[in-house]
Amino acid sequence: MNMPIFIVAGLLVHCVFLISIFDIYFTSPLVHGMTPHQTTLPPPARRLVLFVADGLRADSLYELDNNGTSMAPYLRNVITSKGSWGVSHTRVPTESRPGHVALIAGFYEDVSAVARGWKENPVEFDSLFNESKYTWSWGSPDILPMFAKGASGDHVYTHCYKAGSEDFGAEDATVLDTWVFDHVKDFFSSARNNETLFSKLHEQKIVFFLHLLGIDTNGHAHRPHSSEYKGNIRKVDEGVKEIVSLVEDFYGNDGDTVFVLTSDHGMTDWGSHGAGHPSETLTPLVAWGAGIQSPQQVSSQQFEDSFLKEWKLETWKRQDVNQ
Repeated sequence: MNMPIFIVAGLLVHCVFLISIFDIYFTSPLVHGMTPHQTTLPPPARRLVLFVADGLRADSLYELDNNGTSMAPYLRNVITSKGSWGVSHTRVPTESRPGHVALIAGFYEDVSAVARGWKENPVEFDSLFNESKYTWSWGSPDILPMFAKGASGDHVYTHCYKAGSEDFGAEDATVLDTWVFDHVKDFFSSARNNETLFSKLHEQKIVFFLHLLGIDTNGHAHRPHSSEYKGNIRKVDEGVKEIVSLVEDFYGNDGDTVFVLTSDHGMTDWGSHGAGHPSETLTPLVAWGAGIQSPQQVSSQQFEDSFLKEWKLETWKRQDVNQ
C-alpha cells in the first residue's frame, strides 16, 4: 500500500471513531411519548424545601475543626437528632447544570448540552418542578430558568438576582446566599397578607427551591480551605436554620414538610470542578422532616473509606445515594 492510500485509510478510520463517539454519547437519554403513571399511595409530605449549596464538598460540611467544632452546627444537630445523612455520589461532568438536572429531573444530562455551555435545554424534559402543584425558586439566573422553561402551564415561579452579581473575583460571595434567604423571608411575610398566595401555599405538592451559589463562588475565588469558603458554610447553616424555623412557623408545625440539603458537585483543593476526583464527586446529603427516618445509631458500617472516623460520624448510620 502506497503512502497516500495509507494516509486516507488512517483518516477514514479516525473519522469513524470520532463519529461513533458522537453516536454513542451525544444521544438523548430521554424517551418521549410515554404514558404518565402516578402512585396511589398517600404522599409522606405535602411540601418539599430543597436547599442546594452549589460547590459544597461532603468533607467540608461533615468534618470538624481542630477544636472538634462543626462549621455547620445546625445541620450537624439534624444528623444526630432529626434525620438521615449520607454522601451523594455525582457523575462526570461535575458541573452545575448537569448536577441540578440529575437532582431535579432525575436523569443524567443530555451531553449535547455541553456544546451550548450547559445553558440551554437541548431536549425537552420533565422535572419534579413541572410535576408539582406549585414551585417557587430563588437563586442564580443560570440555573432556575431552565426548569421553568420546559414547565407546562404557569406554576413554576423563579426569583433570580442579576447575572452581574455572580462575580468569581468577589472578595466575599456570601451575599448571593444572603440575597436568597432574605427574599424567601420576604416572600413568606407577604404571603400572610395575600389571600391568593396564602391559599396556593397550602395546596399539596408544593416545592420551595433555594439555590445557594455563594460557596461555589467563594471556592473558585479563594479555594475550599479558605476562611471565605468555610465562613460561607457557616452562613448557609445559619440561613437554613432560619428558613426551617420560618417554614414550620408558617405552617403551624403541621409535620408535613420535608427538608433536603445537598449539593450539585464538590470542588478540588485548587478551586475547580468538572472532572471525577472524589473532592468533586462526593457531595453531602442531609434530609429530615415528613417521611424521613430518624437517626439510627449503629456499631459498624459497610464503607471502605476512612471518612466516618474523620468526620466523627461512625456511630450514625450513613446512607449513600447516586445523585
